[in-house]
Amino acid sequence: MDYSQATIDRVFILRLYSGEVVHETLETFAIEHNIKSAICLFLGGAEDKSNLIVGPKYGNALPVEPMSILLNGVHEGCGVGTIFCNSEGKPKLHMHGSFGRNDKAVTGCMRAGVKIWSIGEIVMFELHSSAKREKDLKNGFELLKTH
Repeated sequence: MDYSQATIDRVFILRLYSGEVVHETLETFAIEHNIKSAICLFLGGAEDKSNLIVGPKYGNALPVEPMSILLNGVHEGCGVGTIFCNSEGKPKLHMHGSFGRNDKAVTGCMRAGVKIWSIGEIVMFELHSSAKREKDLKNGFELLKTH
């Protein structure tokens, strides 16, 4: 385990509009407001055919081949994630969400394209931190480096 310490700076409350893509909107907001790291909480609705990454297709096999799922119909959702800059200094969101409709639910990474349906609420806690994301050559993920 690696770790570092951070403090909370600014807190932002965002309302996303129908059709906005969560990760694109939050990363753009981070760039515009010079946010290098943050914790993000999401609550709202996901549009029909929003896309989630739901796991690697072949378990531990490398290179990782992601699996995705399209939501069938509008879903209720919530999520939690972090923003840290990658090696190019660009803020990157890593957010997992759970989405449900009727008696079915799915959980996955929202990076593939979750579009807001009607309600999209975000609380973003900016962090003062030296942590960043660095590309791991084995699996291709941008992994968190804490120091």
